[in-house]
Amino acid sequence: MSAQDAQQELLDEFEFFDNWMDRYQYIIDLGKQLPEYPDEWKTEAFKIEGCQSQVWIRPQRQGDYLHFDAISDAAIVSGLIAILMKIYNDRTPQDILETPPDSFMQALGLDKHLSPTRSNGLHAMIKRIFTIAQLEQ
Repeated sequence: MSAQDAQQELLDEFEFFDNWMDRYQYIIDLGKQLPEYPDEWKTEAFKIEGCQSQVWIRPQRQGDYLHFDAISDAAIVSGLIAILMKIYNDRTPQDILETPPDSFMQALGLDKHLSPTRSNGLHAMIKRIFTIAQLEQ
């Protein structure tokens, strides 16, 4: 499955929810499913600046693919991380770079339903993922 296929799958999943309260709960539930993130990875090198809450993203090159481990201390932000991981984790740098998030975020409605600080944090996370993909290409 490509990153673009993962975006479409997420859009399809969100279609099942009638309102944004249900969507928020689903995002929080996705965040609860993130793998454990050891405390020793919670370093300045992996910390994302520009987020209201604390966010860490640890990249690793695994052959042709980029693997990301990530976590936040906020439930909704962990859910946003989980969405990004579904799209961009374990992909080639080229697949990541060929899958910009703008139209997906608009179609999902995140651009309208996140607070400005959460939106800024989301964009900071995306920027970090794309910067790593550019460096690893």
